Amino acid sequence: MKKGLIITVDGPAGAGKSTVSKKLAQQLSYIYLDTGALYRAVAYQMLVEGVSPDNAEALSELCGRINIFLKNMNGKLNVFINDENVTEKIRNEEIGLLASKVSAIPIVRQSLLSIQRDAGAKGGIVAEGRDMGTVVFPDADYKFYLEATVEMRVKRRYEELRARGRNVDFQEVERDLMLRDRQDREREIAPLKVSDSAVIIDSTIMTISQVVEKMISIIEGRRQ
Repeated sequence: MKKGLIITVDGPAGAGKSTVSKKLAQQLSYIYLDTGALYRAVAYQMLVEGVSPDNAEALSELCGRINIFLKNMNGKLNVFINDENVTEKIRNEEIGLLASKVSAIPIVRQSLLSIQRDAGAKGGIVAEGRDMGTVVFPDADYKFYLEATVEMRVKRRYEELRARGRNVDFQEVERDLMLRDRQDREREIAPLKVSDSAVIIDSTIMTISQVVEKMISIIEGRRQ
């Protein structure tokens, strides 16, 4: 495939977006953009500095001075804040819930929007998140919306956390995921929703490989 396409993958937590997007980007030799990691990075720094999401002035000052960037290291996407690698530190439920909340704050969205769009300026990118196809890249060449049943999404999230060595409670994971769903769908700014031109894929009973194969077949089919 020629490089230059912008492909977006949106959907709720636990639908498999990250894994699917990474593999799709690998197969196409594209850049993988994990936009959720950017919001998690802001949330992490807020916790470190004790900045409340209700303190607009402090949040604006924080967003204006921190340098967040993504770096591919040995085939794995790493997240940096200034010179600190925070890749592992941002992957917990507390950070995820705060990231979902701050992603609805205008100053945070504005500060990260340019980073995201700059990353996709030359195309050749698979952008994964909540509003990639609706807000960040509304003119993307291909848009996908990945979904799955709540039960499957909770199961996947639980197993993911356990695989990382986290001692988590299944019911707690379920509560956190349901809360994130509400926050993502009910926020006033860029809520999670399906783009009119997106292809919806239900991954509930599909493997990662099957989802990626379906996406590639759609891309190749349309281009032909």
